[in-house]
Amino acid sequence: MLEYLGEYQVSVPEIGTVRATATPVTLLTSNRTRDLHDAVKRRCLYHWLDYPERARELAIVRAQAPGASAALSAQVAEFVGRLRSQPFADAFQRAPGIAESVEWARALVALDTVVIDPEVVSDTAGILFKQREDVAALTREMALELLGPLPAQA
Repeated sequence: MLEYLGEYQVSVPEIGTVRATATPVTLLTSNRTRDLHDAVKRRCLYHWLDYPERARELAIVRAQAPGASAALSAQVAEFVGRLRSQPFADAFQRAPGIAESVEWARALVALDTVVIDPEVVSDTAGILFKQREDVAALTREMALELLGPLPAQA
């Protein structure tokens, strides 16, 4: 990675060195599961992308999980948005990202889910979270609180 970022080339023992013919533009993304080495960070510009607003996340879920009803898509976006908010976010090592929202919506469609309830949340928590501790932290009581009434505009 350092060779690529610093010299725009990669050395592969079996074939030799491959050099870029033009200066490449490279985007590195991180889900913060692994730290980037300081030498890599020095060669990069940093830009933080926060989670989208609920309306934008809903649009993404609807576009990426077209089999989900409007009501189910709204429940997914609202539930995940609430998971990321305080005080719930502090209960988890890593909050679910957009990819998890989409995958959860797709799984709920495959499971013929019409309405998300605490049992559904418990049964599918492994789609939202990839750490056993995070799955365990999502208790039935927390799910009930997170599933509270949807805002009027949803």
